[in-house]
Amino acid sequence: MEFNDFTVAQIRIARPTDKFEEIIDFYQNGLGLKLIQQFKGHRGYEGVIFGLPDVDYHLEFTRHIDGSPCPAPTKDNLLVFYIIDKNEINKVSERLRKMGYTGVEPENEYWKKQGITIEDPDGWRIVLMNRSYAQ
Repeated sequence: MEFNDFTVAQIRIARPTDKFEEIIDFYQNGLGLKLIQQFKGHRGYEGVIFGLPDVDYHLEFTRHIDGSPCPAPTKDNLLVFYIIDKNEINKVSERLRKMGYTGVEPENEYWKKQGITIEDPDGWRIVLMNRSYAQ
């Protein structure tokens, strides 16, 4: 990825959690992301890294032996997945529903038109958006 001032090899979004196992279950088994790495014993931290297929974007979740509270932000802080195939969205949202994660009302009506908003175990929101790119 090239930016105006520098070239980026990879982007990783990282956040702590006190619901480590639930988060792994949600993102791996519910959302269907690929677990690409795990680590333990790194200065009291352990973590998991999920990769998105064929791109250099990663999600990392960590916890510390002393606790890793991470209160959810506002209801309009979102992690949006743009998915072209509506059937894939239905499949993922149905799998999450069976795990106990149902859709929630988005703060911004824009996300409701072509998307489904779901809260992860920490209360952070993801959107499964039925379109190919952001507008």
